[in-house]
Amino acid sequence: MMVMDHIGVVVPQLEEAIGYWGKVFNYVQLTRPVVNTRQKVRVVFLKKVGSALIKLVEPTDESSPVYRLALKGGGLHHLCYRCPNVRAAVEYFRAQGLHVLSDPQPGEAFGGHDIAFVFGKQGLNIELIDTEIKAGLLEDKKSL
Repeated sequence: MMVMDHIGVVVPQLEEAIGYWGKVFNYVQLTRPVVNTRQKVRVVFLKKVGSALIKLVEPTDESSPVYRLALKGGGLHHLCYRCPNVRAAVEYFRAQGLHVLSDPQPGEAFGGHDIAFVFGKQGLNIELIDTEIKAGLLEDKKSL
C-alpha cells in the first residue's frame, strides 16, 4: 500500500523559502539542510500539525536536474509516496506505462534508504521511498 509522504517544492534559496513557508503557511523546520549528492540538491523538510510534509529542494549547482526550475522562481516538483518496496513499486509503475526517471538509489535525505523517480500522466513527477526516516532531524522536532 502506498501513502503520501510529502510534497516536493523547488526553491531558489532554502533559507529564504523556510522563512516564507513559516510566515505564510505556518510550517516549521523539521530537519537541517541535507545535501543529496546524486540529485545535486540541498533539501529541508517542513512540518505542520495535521498537514502534509513539505520538502524544499534547492539546486547545489548548474548541473542539478532542478536548476532551471529554480531559475524561474521554483515551483511544485513532485509528490512522494512511501511504499513497502521501492524496487517493486518501480516495476509496477513501469508495467503501468510510467517512465522511470531514476532507478532506485540511496537517498541521503532518507538515511540512505532507496529512492526512485517515475513520471506519469498530467506531467506528474513521483518520488518513491520505503521509509519514514528523515535525515538531519532537529533535536526539538523529532515527532512528525
